[in-house]
Amino acid sequence: MFEKIKNELVNFGLKFMSIDEKIVRIFLETSPSNVNNIVILPAVKMIMKYFLSHLQYKKVNGRVYNGTLNGIKVSIIRSLVGAPNTAIAVECLKRCKTSIILRVDFCGGISTQNREILIGDLLIPNISYCGDGTSPQYLLKHSNKLERLKSITNPHHQSLDLSMGPKKIFISEPDEDLRQVLINEATSRGLKQVKTADFWTTDALFCETDEFITNLKSINVQGIDMENSTLFLLSKLYGIKSASILAVSDLPSHPKYDLFNSNILHPDMKKGMKSMIDLLINALPKISSRFSQN
Repeated sequence: MFEKIKNELVNFGLKFMSIDEKIVRIFLETSPSNVNNIVILPAVKMIMKYFLSHLQYKKVNGRVYNGTLNGIKVSIIRSLVGAPNTAIAVECLKRCKTSIILRVDFCGGISTQNREILIGDLLIPNISYCGDGTSPQYLLKHSNKLERLKSITNPHHQSLDLSMGPKKIFISEPDEDLRQVLINEATSRGLKQVKTADFWTTDALFCETDEFITNLKSINVQGIDMENSTLFLLSKLYGIKSASILAVSDLPSHPKYDLFNSNILHPDMKKGMKSMIDLLINALPKISSRFSQN
């Protein structure tokens, strides 16, 4: 009887909400009005906790942590790992007043003949190849709006049987002006470990074979993650500015520092994470003054 009454009260309350507000409340457990213009979107708990340790005037609204970093009002929301979770987060944020999304997290690094990538390096994506399964669903739904998107032939067709896989891989891009602010901040601070890189976004943690990595090297990919492509694609679709900066935590296919084939964590991993977060916090006033309307 109590459950029936509770459900009736919930349904009664929902009648007075818009569809957009219901979506935000379901996934972020708060009102759209409780989400700030600038949103920081980490995926893993370690980075979320480090950001929260710096957050001043903290106020928690459901899954949204509001406060200030370096004097700038922000919301920090943990997206959780993967493109589907990122899509849910962006779907919510497009229904709020958010106009800037800054993704800060870990990634895998790939060294090529032209440049070495080390654990602790900070990578700012130039582009991300949509090797995930979420982005194609949005490409199908919004093909008329995303028809100008660049694409390449799937590099894995060179050596793998992909009869069930896509023959074409689309490319998503961060907001160039926002990305440039992060690059300029790194340059002004003399952070030599900050590098720009092309990324490949994937859904699978355990499928980065040597052959897979070789194919990515053929198109000069030096970063692997699980969120960038969907974040950039949906941000473009919904008119939100987004960019990422990621700390290299492991080197896929490396005999010693492949995260899933070794018990060894590189000592520079945590150092890179702290440098990345400090860089973003220092860049926030410039981002706010250039793009935000607080």
